[in-house]
Amino acid sequence: MTALDVLLSRRSIPAQCLAEPGPDDAQLRLALDVATRAPDHGRMQPWRFRVIRGAARARFGDLLVDAARARDPAATAAELQKLRSRPLQAPIVIAVSVRLRNHPKVPEVEQLLSGAAAAMNLLNAFHAQGFGAIWLTGPSTYDPAVASGLGCVSDERLIGFVYAGTIGAVVPTAPARPPSATFASEF
Repeated sequence: MTALDVLLSRRSIPAQCLAEPGPDDAQLRLALDVATRAPDHGRMQPWRFRVIRGAARARFGDLLVDAARARDPAATAAELQKLRSRPLQAPIVIAVSVRLRNHPKVPEVEQLLSGAAAAMNLLNAFHAQGFGAIWLTGPSTYDPAVASGLGCVSDERLIGFVYAGTIGAVVPTAPARPPSATFASEF
């Protein structure tokens, strides 16, 4: 396939449809190298990636549950169990964050956009290597306790979690994508 064919065939694969084996060390390193090719105004390199795999996935699930309990003491056992088990659905989870810094020419929004581009590059790199992946957010992404538990420093902001693994046997049908003309216009 050409590079454009790869990009046109990329889609999010639900975390529950990801299975072992996950990317090996070389495949993971390649995906992270691709991620750092994101646009980076001012060469600030704001992206940070925390790889969560193996037994660390269960510890991450515990962190998600502890933070959810603090946010909502009325959270049900089923809601907490869903949070605890989510990181175990995929062989690898990567917490993507952005280290924000004051810069006279690069506002925070551009640093966040660079982080988002890095996350997208990560998704494309896993797809190009034959893996499925999905970028998930939600209340845990924006919870300071989760960020702190993952080792984020005070000027760092989580922007999501990329789950990756081998695409399982049962994957929902991809939604139809509208033609690009739906979103494009001439000025």
